[in-house]
Amino acid sequence: MKKFPPFLSLSIKNYRLFLIGFFVSQMGWQMQMIAINWQMYQMTHSAVALGLIGVVSFVPLLLFSIVGGLAADNMSRKKLLLATQVFLVVLALCLAWTTAYGLMTPILLFIFLALNFTGMAFFGPVRQSIVPELVPRHYLMNAVSLNTLARQSAVIIGPVIAGFLIALYGVQAIYLFNTCALFVTMMTIIPLKIPNHVKSAKTTFSFASLAEGVRFVKNSNILLSTMLLDFFATFFGSATSLLPIFAADLLHVGARGLGLLYTATSVGAVSAGLVLSSYKKLRNQGTIIIVSVLVYGFATIGFGLSQSFKVTLFLLALIGASDMVSTILRNTIRQIITPRSMRGRMVGINTLFAAGGPKLGDAEAGFLAAATSAPFSVIIGGIGTIVATVIIVLRLPNLRKYKGEEIVE
Repeated sequence: MKKFPPFLSLSIKNYRLFLIGFFVSQMGWQMQMIAINWQMYQMTHSAVALGLIGVVSFVPLLLFSIVGGLAADNMSRKKLLLATQVFLVVLALCLAWTTAYGLMTPILLFIFLALNFTGMAFFGPVRQSIVPELVPRHYLMNAVSLNTLARQSAVIIGPVIAGFLIALYGVQAIYLFNTCALFVTMMTIIPLKIPNHVKSAKTTFSFASLAEGVRFVKNSNILLSTMLLDFFATFFGSATSLLPIFAADLLHVGARGLGLLYTATSVGAVSAGLVLSSYKKLRNQGTIIIVSVLVYGFATIGFGLSQSFKVTLFLLALIGASDMVSTILRNTIRQIITPRSMRGRMVGINTLFAAGGPKLGDAEAGFLAAATSAPFSVIIGGIGTIVATVIIVLRLPNLRKYKGEEIVE
């Protein structure tokens, strides 16, 4: 295993500027999602309503993620980045205004949520597709690690601030904070120098180009297996929508404790990411991914069984660490084996798996919690994660055999 400094990619100004903007936008976004979950629960006191947040979030991703990927392969990626930020700024202002003036209702909140994830369906593919263009190829795992690390660091800081701001000033303060964060992100995108991507002669804004992206993923055993593993593991294991119930009704720690529960997952993720970012190459990458997802499942079961706030924080940190390891390796592998002209569509398709799993998983967890209880729902999810992982490994053994390839110029 070859090592180099964990923050090596930050020596490149263009990537450093990109990462700062991404970190700021992610902090605002994560805070806003916590505010939406908390506001919905305070309005409805319903686990079903929390579960519906996952469904409403996933539908725009289902409808527009692949289109967003195709747009990233056809349009100016810088202009697309800026356009998505402007759209999200308008939505954040609408959330703040309707909440401050007492106009917010559960239906209206669902509408704003769907519009936000429509914007994210275009933002996600274009953001991920430009990362390999900002650093030398042999820096790629380091850049992917730092990108994932920045997101998790934002999740550490964001929820803590969100918990206190909600308790002191209400959720409208979070929406205003996100508005400011998005403006800062736009200021980092404007001077960003994004290399012109190589567009395939066959790539057009058409159904044929969409189908070409789908065929590419389907015919790549490694891509398909990592995406399926990502989807089913997070579908069963995701229960973040239930954290307000754990904070308010089971652990009795309130809004401040809710922020710490969200943060604990990212503390574990950042710790694992710092270690992994120093490696240029890891052997037996397929096996490491599989083991990481199994640990994720067992830690989820422990989380559902825990009645202690401190034990719950530890288990959530373990969930975050194991998820970080598998996420970094999966994303690095995908970027390496995907041609430049296909990256937008690959990321768009992957978004359906990567985001669809947790969003639908949140819905499944909310519905099951309403029918039984929140702890039971989490435990069943952990068991489902383990079972799904075993089935995928048996049906698609290429992932287990994948060792990892040397990254060269």
